Amino acid sequence: MSESKPDKELFDLGLQVRRETLGDEYVDAALAKATELDEEFQRLITATAWGAVWGRDTLSRRDRSLITITQLASLGHHEELALHLRATVNTGLSREDVKEVLMQVGVYSGVPAANSAFKIAKEVFANLDKMKRK
Repeated sequence: MSESKPDKELFDLGLQVRRETLGDEYVDAALAKATELDEEFQRLITATAWGAVWGRDTLSRRDRSLITITQLASLGHHEELALHLRATVNTGLSREDVKEVLMQVGVYSGVPAANSAFKIAKEVFANLDKMKRK
């Protein structure tokens, strides 16, 4: 598939931002698992979500991380929520920040959404703590 210059630039920026946010290991695995079915989708999300949106400098990565965690928790996208909670080690969010944003989720998106999100956050942070001790 041939890319125009702007598409290639957005993909390259997106790949850089995606790696800085989610880590090389995750991004390498996601790209390696791509098949003919979803290869174009991986390129699309890298160029659009990570290049065209996360690559903008109007909001900080910390702010984008807060917004993303709020939206994922509110919408019940648990797998992606866990991914972005793990990414807080790279985005500058503290656990206190996560707690506060999940409190907002409880008020504005509902207690069940916040309960699920807090459960996932506890699991993710416990796993991060275990990895840190090794």
